[in-house]
Amino acid sequence: MKQLELKELTALLRECAGEEDGVDLEGDVLDIAFTDLGYDSLAMLQTTGRVERDYDVTLDEAIDSAGTPREYLDVVNRALSAREAA
Repeated sequence: MKQLELKELTALLRECAGEEDGVDLEGDVLDIAFTDLGYDSLAMLQTTGRVERDYDVTLDEAIDSAGTPREYLDVVNRALSAREAA
């Protein structure tokens, strides 16, 4: 089963919204708030749309409360697991 990994998420963030100067997405960013990484709600909306399209998954409103990459990955990967189980 395909899971979304941090490396893939950071690549999508860069593609959808760029990367703020002084932010190192290659570092340990799992528990850093998206806002601290320079990503606002529009950036996250664009990224979520891309994840839904690329991974053929529909993400529910829980994705809106995912404030860090770890939380975001948890929501996406739960949805991917549920789709596989169906």
